[in-house]
Amino acid sequence: MSEQSRAHSAGSTPPPEGPEQRGTPPGGTPSVPERESAPPSGPAPAPAPAPEPDAEELTDRWRRALADLDNLRKRHARDRPRELEAERARVAAAWLPVLDHLELALSHAEADPAAIVRGVEAVRDQAVEVLRGLGYPRHDETGVPFDPLRHEVVSVADASDTATAPGTVVQVVRPGYGEPGRQLRPAAVAVTRKPG
Repeated sequence: MSEQSRAHSAGSTPPPEGPEQRGTPPGGTPSVPERESAPPSGPAPAPAPAPEPDAEELTDRWRRALADLDNLRKRHARDRPRELEAERARVAAAWLPVLDHLELALSHAEADPAAIVRGVEAVRDQAVEVLRGLGYPRHDETGVPFDPLRHEVVSVADASDTATAPGTVVQVVRPGYGEPGRQLRPAAVAVTRKPG
């Protein structure tokens, strides 16, 4: 029996384990037990704030914004005349049927005078409808209260009866077209005055 085994059997402490006795495979690397990761405590850290842009970057942004604004102005200046011309053409085209009917009425000038009158009235109604379609309806109502936004007084008359209140439109001398704030012209009217 060797001295080492004698010392072991006598109750002495065993010799420390070597790497090969701790479960290291021969010729391998020793295995290290993995540590359990501790859960994060408290709220997650806030992301770092973005760095402030430097003067050169700000100057570059400013120049780009100026260039964009200049391009927008040039595009507007280039497009505006085209848009105005298209709108003028649209309005002029709306009046072409009115001219066509006037010429047709003139070509029948030697016919029945009553037919001429009916033809001219039809052309007038068509012209009124064109203006209404363009956003300028005709106003030639009588018996309505005077409205300074829609009427222009050209004469004052005495009421023909006592039921007519002062300031009532009794005659339309010239019709008006459009609405308050978007008016070609107000209606020229005669209104009643207070008796006395």
